[in-house]
Amino acid sequence: MSNKISLEKWIVIITVASASLLQLIDTSIVNVALTAMMGNLGATLSEISWVITSYAAANVIMITLAGWMGARFGRKRYFATSIIVFTVASVACGLSTNVWELVFFRFIQGIGGGGIMTTAQSIIVETFPREQMGFANAIYGMTVIIGPTIGPTMGGFITDNLNWNWTFFINLPFGLFATIMTLLYVREPHERPRIGRMDWWGLLFLVVGIGALQVVLERGQDDGWFESPWITLLSIMSAAGVVAFIWRELTVEYPIVNLRLFKNYSFSMGSIFGFVLGFGLFSSVFIIPRFSQVFLGLTATASGIMLIPGSLMTAFCMPFVGKFTRKIPPQYMSAVGMTLFMLFCVLLSNLNGGSSQDEFFWPLMIRGVGMSLLFIPLTTITLSGLKGVELPQGTGLSNMVRQLGGSFGVAIMASFLSQRTIVHRAQLADHISQFNPIAWDRYNAIVAGLQAKGTALVEAQRMALASLNGIVYKQAALLSYLDAFLVVGIFFAICIPVLLIYRGKPLDSKVPNAPSEPVHME
Repeated sequence: MSNKISLEKWIVIITVASASLLQLIDTSIVNVALTAMMGNLGATLSEISWVITSYAAANVIMITLAGWMGARFGRKRYFATSIIVFTVASVACGLSTNVWELVFFRFIQGIGGGGIMTTAQSIIVETFPREQMGFANAIYGMTVIIGPTIGPTMGGFITDNLNWNWTFFINLPFGLFATIMTLLYVREPHERPRIGRMDWWGLLFLVVGIGALQVVLERGQDDGWFESPWITLLSIMSAAGVVAFIWRELTVEYPIVNLRLFKNYSFSMGSIFGFVLGFGLFSSVFIIPRFSQVFLGLTATASGIMLIPGSLMTAFCMPFVGKFTRKIPPQYMSAVGMTLFMLFCVLLSNLNGGSSQDEFFWPLMIRGVGMSLLFIPLTTITLSGLKGVELPQGTGLSNMVRQLGGSFGVAIMASFLSQRTIVHRAQLADHISQFNPIAWDRYNAIVAGLQAKGTALVEAQRMALASLNGIVYKQAALLSYLDAFLVVGIFFAICIPVLLIYRGKPLDSKVPNAPSEPVHME
């Protein structure tokens, strides 16, 4: 079989990758515009946060259901419909006149977006033979890594130069393009599974379990976690819903989500490491822009631009990783990727208050190489034991696990930063007293400087204490961010030996994988 990729296949992969990129960018682009939305729509911080939460909850539910929906309605038809729903909802979001309209249409947008990414990966698996799968996954993998990175940059640029509405309107031309190209070039799979009738109980338990979990992860930190009665109630509902969902899907004849795939050793291990990938990717994208804005004084746009070279490095490395995946065991490549990610975290954990933007460059480049060594090999591990109709089901489940990994990463890091700041502030505050010569000299210097400008003594003393308090708080926040980098690094370090002892089945001709020979591009 020739390893040349035909023009039609190039069109297919560009179509599905562009649709996935559109959805991934939108996941993060809106975060930057929240402040502008608050002012324009007259919303509070608590109300505007539902713009993010509603999308995330609908998105993760539909990611899980994507395999069943594609089998029920046809993968091509479902993919095109998802793009249309996403695009129309985007326009409706941009036209919203109050916050609750926006929240509603963001929920609809999440329903459309959830079906895009998983179905896109299933289309790639069906379109490309095993000889070309590594290269195809490399092209697609670029969108997964680059999307969350360039989203904040685009959001900042659009908000600064246009207005927040255009963070949604910009989806219209790309959505129309992806829809037309899907209808013209994407084909239905040769084999469709028997799915039976809709399992309404399974759907209900999925919505309650996964939907409530996503809301808890998104809102828990802002609402004080289990100090909030409604977060506690949602947590109980989530736990009960997940347990009921697992029981239902393992006992019903035609489940909407095939949880039996987790009996496959390779799929289970790949999904676990996919969770780790989502945790590391989204938590680092969450931490770095905040660090750069607080301690380097960068704007949201500049913070996003700082991340781009590392993402370009990932894109550059992806094709090479896809080429060599079949020659080198994927667990070894992934272990190298995790090691590089750990090194990236350790380097950033050694920053200080005097660090500059330049000190982020090489750690982010290392992270870029590490991410390229993680995505394709982990996809290979996850799908290597699946065939036929199990592949779209497996891609949906693995994407859901990776998405939840990202949600857990962001939620845990947000809570960790808050708690560690409190701890460090208390520790540092113990040293601020008249019995500490350095602190006392600094206090007197500030008082003297203020008095020299004509400030009364009592007011100068109050302002000096406030200034010292601000210095302590900023230093405590800095230490908490450094702790966060180190914790993510330790998390990856623990996973490396587990990955190295993984022993999957040899990669043979029956499973989708990377090419054994170079792929020639036309």
